[in-house]
Amino acid sequence: MADVAIPRAKPQMSEDNAWTRLKHNRNWLGFWFMVPAMAFLIFFLAYPLGLGIWLSFTDTRIGRVGHFVGVENYEWLWDDSIFWLSVFNTLLYTFVASALKFAIGLYLALLLNENMPFKAMLRAMVLIPFIVPTVLSALAFWWIFDSQFSIISWSLKHLGLINQNINFLGDTTWARICVIFANIWRGVPFVAITLLAGLQTVSPSLYEAATLDGATRWQNFRFITYPLLTPIIAVVMTFSVLFTFTDFQLIWAMTRGGPVNATHLMATLSYQRAIIAGQLGEGAAISSAMIPFLLAAIMVSWFGLQRRKWQQGENND
Repeated sequence: MADVAIPRAKPQMSEDNAWTRLKHNRNWLGFWFMVPAMAFLIFFLAYPLGLGIWLSFTDTRIGRVGHFVGVENYEWLWDDSIFWLSVFNTLLYTFVASALKFAIGLYLALLLNENMPFKAMLRAMVLIPFIVPTVLSALAFWWIFDSQFSIISWSLKHLGLINQNINFLGDTTWARICVIFANIWRGVPFVAITLLAGLQTVSPSLYEAATLDGATRWQNFRFITYPLLTPIIAVVMTFSVLFTFTDFQLIWAMTRGGPVNATHLMATLSYQRAIIAGQLGEGAAISSAMIPFLLAAIMVSWFGLQRRKWQQGENND
């Protein structure tokens, strides 16, 4: 019997290519969806950051291409008393404002989470300071604290408590208090509304069970509310610290860093040295010096507040 030749099937082409993986592998699909966002971040964030760090190692000025000078700008800043004053002002401004924004924002969130009349209207009113443009807020506070036309000084004089106007923005201590107060007024709504959103996710049955067991309101907050809010607190406080540390508009519109550099933050000093004085290299060095502080704030949130034991309300011992 003659052998019948059976045609062999043609070997299939290898399908191990990017498009096949794109069809069958969700990881690759997620990667391609992330490419536009990655390109956006690289172009608008990574590139300016890298350029700023490079400029900090040069003597670039406005209208003149600079040359590489190594760490000369940083050595100059190390001996600059105004720079260290701005570092102190920035840390003081950030710590005090962030702590008070958290305390007041948490109180407002707990208050707005209760059943009360006109609750929706009150929640909307809380957002007003946050949605007003920063410069308009700064100008309003500039008039409120004006040395001649301050409504505060006018009221206190008519009450017979003072004899002359208070120079709020002309005194170093008062100026620091005023800019911190303005930042708190503007930042509290962000903290309050974010924490309120977190409170909405806490099941009421947890409070009911705790109340049946005889728990007080403070015990409910300590053992139920706070542990469940910890991840949200970590996120909101990280953003609050970053926004406060890099604040520029509020300070520049109210005081320009004065009086006697008492309210100069690192951001405002960098702008003054780089743009107004034309020393781009020195201004970039001041901006680059902010990076370690910002990274420290992020690390505290990532490795501290977001640890699993904190989220579960356990001790770290």
